[in-house]
Amino acid sequence: MRFFSDNAAPACPEVLAALSAANVQDTAYDGDQWSQALDARFSELFGTHVAVLWVPTGTAANCLALAALCPPYGGVVCHREAHIQMDEAGAPEFYTHGAKLLLADGAGAKLTPEAIAAVIDPIRADVHQVQPHAISITNATEYGLAYTPDDVAAIGRLARDRKLGLHMDGARFANALVHLGCKPAEVTWRAGVDALSFGFVKNGGMNAEALIFFRADQIEAARIRRKRAGHLQSKGRYLAAQLLAMLDDDVWLRNARSANAGAAALGTAAADRLVYPVEANEVFVRLSAEEAASLREQGFDFYDWGVGEARFVVAWDQDSAAVRPLADALAALA
Repeated sequence: MRFFSDNAAPACPEVLAALSAANVQDTAYDGDQWSQALDARFSELFGTHVAVLWVPTGTAANCLALAALCPPYGGVVCHREAHIQMDEAGAPEFYTHGAKLLLADGAGAKLTPEAIAAVIDPIRADVHQVQPHAISITNATEYGLAYTPDDVAAIGRLARDRKLGLHMDGARFANALVHLGCKPAEVTWRAGVDALSFGFVKNGGMNAEALIFFRADQIEAARIRRKRAGHLQSKGRYLAAQLLAMLDDDVWLRNARSANAGAAALGTAAADRLVYPVEANEVFVRLSAEEAASLREQGFDFYDWGVGEARFVVAWDQDSAAVRPLADALAALA
């Protein structure tokens, strides 16, 4: 009955088993066998050589990536409702030592080249204004919309033309990929992405996210920044083991498919109450205050999203039986 956040879901069995298997003596920090296997395993997944850092939170992944792409005196273009703007308590500015977030608009928290250009074109190329150095997009967006490979490639071309780095916040990357039905490479490095925050916690992980660099020149400084930020854990094998376990047998995709299917069922039930199409595991629905209260009285837990709207998030472990009561309740409201 809980649809408040996928952050509240339990860790999946494969992750727990991997933690147990890693509970042996090994080299400290990131010298262990699990951490040392990450680059090769993720390189196989993306079809190109990548460098991978484990980090314990999505905020750390996002902000370490931005610190690699943007100097303290630069700016990062993002949507004004992006997680790095709304929900990271100034961490991007903290990790970059002062870089400014340059806010752009777009329906469903989704950026376009035109929206980005509208922000950076008026900036004078002089010392009196913050110069853009990077772009950050979220896939799936804060409203559950997926950037297609063509969407990302269009932004990637703009980034290359303007000599800007491109970061993707992939807190729900697996959910977006399942919806798109494409290869990970198609919506990342082949489309111009330089760094990816690959989310696992929302998708069945416990406390491990992957920060992936598609450019070799960024990784060494990022390693130092991770240590300086206090995120180089002495027993990093426990984080690395989680990531590997979720890649094995495509557990990460299995979990995302389950969550997306549940969200799709809710979207069908909500019908014309939907605020945005359902393209991941989040469902945004128009509800009056009375309707929201009625759903809560029935035991459903969810997040109020502004005035007259609500957000429902389906987690990896909520199967069709778990989702059906809410779907029926939403249909009954209609």
